[in-house]
Amino acid sequence: MGLRVLLAATVCWPTTARIAGGLVQLGCSVDAFCPSGAPVHESRFVNLRHAYNALSPLTSLRDALSISRPDLIIACDDRAVQNLLRLRELEPQSAQARLVGHSLGAPDNYPAMISRASFMKEAQALGICVPETIALTKESQIEPALAKIGLPAVLKADGSWGGDGVAIVHTREEAIAAWRKLSTPLSTLRSLARTLRRGDIHHFLAAIRPVRPVVSIQHFVAGTPATTAFSAWNGDVSATIHMDVVVSQGVTGPASVLRRVECADMEGAARAIARRFALSGLHGLDFIRDAAGRVHLLEINPRATQTSYLALGHGHDLLAGLVASASGRGQAPRFPTTTNNLIALFPQEWARDSASPYLKTAYHDIPWEDPGLLRACIASSRPQGRRFPTAAALLPAVIRPYGQQGTVH
Repeated sequence: MGLRVLLAATVCWPTTARIAGGLVQLGCSVDAFCPSGAPVHESRFVNLRHAYNALSPLTSLRDALSISRPDLIIACDDRAVQNLLRLRELEPQSAQARLVGHSLGAPDNYPAMISRASFMKEAQALGICVPETIALTKESQIEPALAKIGLPAVLKADGSWGGDGVAIVHTREEAIAAWRKLSTPLSTLRSLARTLRRGDIHHFLAAIRPVRPVVSIQHFVAGTPATTAFSAWNGDVSATIHMDVVVSQGVTGPASVLRRVECADMEGAARAIARRFALSGLHGLDFIRDAAGRVHLLEINPRATQTSYLALGHGHDLLAGLVASASGRGQAPRFPTTTNNLIALFPQEWARDSASPYLKTAYHDIPWEDPGLLRACIASSRPQGRRFPTAAALLPAVIRPYGQQGTVH
């Protein structure tokens, strides 16, 4: 019998379903705990689907764990990690709390890792190249911080992800305005508007139960983004994928086209951080590569990232590495999805620009093996004003002739 895995998600990212497909290839049985309408609901690789209830997240999480009885939980977004940590905190002696600890590695280390300023200090102590980062607890600290790190600078709110909660500032006035915005919970009216616009009730709940986030200010490093995804078990890294970002959705948004690279500094950072925090599961690191080619670590994503499911050969198949470590049995990596180092993520790049040249020159990572997921991704990523396409209509525009782009397994 393979591992029983529960994928825990609170947002409707397609990555969750892609991870499910990869795990099934490795002989796992996969259930999903996610919001209604998430693409993973349409995946043929998921057995049980448990509804995440934003109004009672821990109750719905307990129910999902009781029914699925997984061997392993994989957190697919930051809020899912927070819910798992909260469950363990409330019921530290329960079997479910022990499962959370088993799946995450060392949950007691997560607060220091989730705090942006604290994490950067820990990384710097490990000898990793990081930009100066200072926590700001009050507005009067902005002036001394700017005197130390200079302008431009980057302000970041703890607990944010996906490009939200980040502001690049070029003047003192912009820094003060950004701190006030990031450190102040949204008003009820603005939260309601955001809830309706994004279809996510969490924004409204945040206004009802406001929490003032901690904001940090970070030295701005000019360059191009880079990213590492890695799997680990009790602090030992089992597989890594290093990428330079070629195209992203906005200045601070997620990547849609990436180029696979080999980088000793990124590899060393992943291994040092996994060991320091005794991590288990899937995680990611964000970097900036400067004009000289040196990478600077910016932050950690303490959960599965959007390239976690890719199969790129021995030492670069995160899911195979995690399954092997968690099961205690050997696990051969999956057949490589592609040998093309340039990868266009689906549906991200197609939704960004349906005429993008990367849809033909890069490996376009479309889930042809999962038709329900493919339809859900197309529907959820339909650009405004564009007529809804069928999968058949999409085909000629997004793939190269068979054999030039790599096959999907």
